[in-house]
Amino acid sequence: MARKQSDYLAAILADEEAAETKAETSDSGASESLREADAPSPAPPRNERLRGTTLLGRESALARVASGEVRQVTQLLLDPAKVRVWKGNARSYEHLSEESCRELIDSIIAEGGQKVPAVVRRIDGDPDHDYEVIAGTRRHWSVSWLRANSYPQMQFVAQVAQLDDEAAFRLADLENRARKDVSDLERARNYAQALRDHYGSHLTRMADRLKLSKGWLSKMIKVASLPDQVLAAFASPADVQLKPAYPLAQALDDRSAAPAILREAKALARLQQERRNEGDPAIPANEVIARLLAAPESNTERTGGPVTYNSDFDRPALTIQSVNRQGVTLRLHSGSGMSLEEMVELARCVLVDLEIEGRGLHR
Repeated sequence: MARKQSDYLAAILADEEAAETKAETSDSGASESLREADAPSPAPPRNERLRGTTLLGRESALARVASGEVRQVTQLLLDPAKVRVWKGNARSYEHLSEESCRELIDSIIAEGGQKVPAVVRRIDGDPDHDYEVIAGTRRHWSVSWLRANSYPQMQFVAQVAQLDDEAAFRLADLENRARKDVSDLERARNYAQALRDHYGSHLTRMADRLKLSKGWLSKMIKVASLPDQVLAAFASPADVQLKPAYPLAQALDDRSAAPAILREAKALARLQQERRNEGDPAIPANEVIARLLAAPESNTERTGGPVTYNSDFDRPALTIQSVNRQGVTLRLHSGSGMSLEEMVELARCVLVDLEIEGRGLHR
């Protein structure tokens, strides 16, 4: 039911414009993070006052997002099960966990409930949900977790706003700029989708609307183009950061270099999986990037002659004899120490690699 409380939207949509963050105009921009403020701290020291100035800049930015497009309605206490998360938000809801939300969960318990409302909008045509979250995904996850773990009466506090998809995207984006746990890759893919959905693929218009550097935004869109096969080489997609990943995305535009990078990515993905299975530390992101960028020089191109794959016993197992219009010729070596099933799987992987490179069997 509705409650008469101080308005969250009214507070964050103030018309103060004195403190605009540097993150909105520099190339390093939105990767600078602000601390989430779900639970206010008493008597802040000097560093907290400085953070308050930064948050004031964020409130100013949110005011520009609103600019007549957001109309506050009221504050509600909701069952989080009846509220879905808007798909246009950059944050990956499925990757949230008790560990990543622990501080917020503890804060909600200590305060006797959620003190900072989320921003939601009403939806129609969904029999299971009445609202969707525009800003406050972690709060939604945390309250849902608490209801399932000893706090069944915990309510999801939300301010309702009326806004279109483009305004919702800008509001969610500004909220996410303040979060350390939204990865560069999540934001990059969110921007790439928004560029198509809300801005007609016009990068300049999008940069102007978001008050971001066009050059920085262009790099984010480029990183969003990294294929899943390359992302699988990293221990986690969250390891893909803008600065080192941008040269990698550029390198994949080189048709002569791309096949070697994709082959190395596939090999790294297998190694990462083996390490996970053995409980060993993952290959760090900086090493993954270095190996992928070095792949075109360090790997012998298959067009230059036969390429042999060894077994785990360091014995020849399979050789690609030739790849041409007539077909692919593979030689399976005896004495490799591999089982029949392992040989068949190796042959399948080799053929898949050739297919990815555009050099597979012509059908």
